[in-house]
Amino acid sequence: QVQLVESGGGVVQAGASLRLSCAASRLTFSAYAMGWFRRAPGKEREFVAAIGPSSSRTSYADSVKGRFTISRDNARNTVNLQMNSLKPEDTAVYCCAANLRGLSGPYDNWGQGTQVTVSS
Repeated sequence: QVQLVESGGGVVQAGASLRLSCAASRLTFSAYAMGWFRRAPGKEREFVAAIGPSSSRTSYADSVKGRFTISRDNARNTVNLQMNSLKPEDTAVYCCAANLRGLSGPYDNWGQGTQVTVSS
């Protein structure tokens, strides 16, 4: 069974940066598209960013374009999300996800998530 474990969340002030990481195991990592999603309190889960198996393709939600960067290291089975210029509205639980179909998913493997809190 695919295992995804996120780390790197925390409490920061607006304008700060955070780097989230997701360690993947029990899968052929280089075959999977990887994505980051988030769920804010009282809101539906929303797409944040995705990256293809070879890193040649990426996709971002409009709300994070220019501030967030997704990357992956296939040798270490990790996917990262560099978050800059954080805003209070970025506060959410961030989860990584994996699928074999492509950037658009659907994603069928999920981590438990890591909390990001941005204070104003």
